[in-house]
Amino acid sequence: MTSDQTVLVLDFGSQYTQLIARRIREQKVYSVVHPCDLAPEKIRALAPKAIILSGGPQSVYADSAPYCSREVFDLGVPILGICYGMQLTAYFLDGRVEAASEREYGRAEIEVIAESPLLDGTPARQQVWASHGDSILAAPPGFRVTARSDNAPIAAFESESRKCYGIQFHPEVTHTEAGSEILRNFLFHIAGCTPDWDLGDYRRRKVEEIRAAVGSKKVIAAVSGGVDSSVAALLVAEAVGDQLTAIFVDNGVLRKNEAIQVVSRLSEGLGMHIVAVDARERFYEKLAGVEDPEVKRKRIGNEFIAIFEEEAKRIAGAEFLVQGTLYPDVIESVSIKGPSAVIKTHHNVGGLPEKMGLKLIEPVRELFKDEVRRLGIELGLEEEFVWRHPFPGPGLAVRILGEVNAERVEILQNADEIVIEEIRGAGLYRQISQAFAVLLPVRSVGVMGDERTYENVVAVRAVSTTDFMTADWFRMPHDVLDRIARRIVNEVRGINRVVYDVSSKPPSTIEWE
Repeated sequence: MTSDQTVLVLDFGSQYTQLIARRIREQKVYSVVHPCDLAPEKIRALAPKAIILSGGPQSVYADSAPYCSREVFDLGVPILGICYGMQLTAYFLDGRVEAASEREYGRAEIEVIAESPLLDGTPARQQVWASHGDSILAAPPGFRVTARSDNAPIAAFESESRKCYGIQFHPEVTHTEAGSEILRNFLFHIAGCTPDWDLGDYRRRKVEEIRAAVGSKKVIAAVSGGVDSSVAALLVAEAVGDQLTAIFVDNGVLRKNEAIQVVSRLSEGLGMHIVAVDARERFYEKLAGVEDPEVKRKRIGNEFIAIFEEEAKRIAGAEFLVQGTLYPDVIESVSIKGPSAVIKTHHNVGGLPEKMGLKLIEPVRELFKDEVRRLGIELGLEEEFVWRHPFPGPGLAVRILGEVNAERVEILQNADEIVIEEIRGAGLYRQISQAFAVLLPVRSVGVMGDERTYENVVAVRAVSTTDFMTADWFRMPHDVLDRIARRIVNEVRGINRVVYDVSSKPPSTIEWE
């Protein structure tokens, strides 16, 4: 399913590629991401309204440099090259590109030096976010330079006759002062897009598609208790009703009382037929003695698949399987080598094995997280649940550094619950993008009740971000931190010290594992 108009983002390896597509969708324009080497005939079949060439970490002269087809520039479609995309534009169209003497990374200031439909309405001097090594020393014939910076004599260029534009910074990143205005100029004034991407229309069309595909057959869904799988299952339930059976597996590393809440929300609150499986001990056995986070992820994923297969066999006649795959998962699975370096494995990517013989239904695979949340509210999920902070697929297993067992899970569940209760009570929950507790593999000496203790240390992590590609640590009010620390130490047996994480992403990640 697509919109009547599509903006195609070609991925050259930038960590921000997904963010470009999201920013376009925020303008109610449909966008898709494909590898940079997408064949010209496939591009023509998409009939894009515009094409954006993403950034990337390589030099255009590198042996493994990613290229698109040169035909892209002859399609007559408006093009915006971002960073590497701009350098490749210059390289292909006979400009001059050289390796810069020093890499420009982070905040920079550009000066707009010529009138430009792309930069129209933006400040003459503006802060941007740069990340590039090559430098453009000469624009291609027929192009004019419209902006410069201290490290980039050509920070923006354009050819209105070619409908081709390039910028040496990232408009999709919030650190770029006028990034949204620049993207809007490109979408609406240059490419002539109209804001017709509508979630309500998506819901109606998707329900019709599911109903037509399933017919009278039975469907099973894996629900984790998270927003993605819940919304996917609800969308299918709206289409086929009681033909759907949802399977929920308690893997023992969920939030406190999560299993009870999931079953209550979906079955009692929204009328979904759900089968709940208590598999905590099975997962603890698989995790015994395991400390490596990648091994944890794989064991949890494999055991979930094994349990799900067992339960699915008990549902006679099931022919379809629902998965809450999101568009970022799709992008990462088809991107070129290196487009967002893999920092950690997502255990749900790749799905359940084909040997189950089930046809896959992925009703939200075209949506980003924020779109899924809005759709969830439309489908009847309470706002507090829909806007809940992200929770990793492997659950608390990757917030427990070191071995995972029932005792350590209980300690972290209790500490984490206090963190969330206190920030909700202080009215900070929606200001914070993600907050949680981490159980560290260290012990510290303390004094409790006039006795020496030697107990666990918990780290509290809270970040603010709009895109999760970059994040800053949240400046938690000291009185809130004080309440969190005092409550954890007083109420959670086994913890005698609380620390607060003040590292940003990058260089750190949001999660600890």
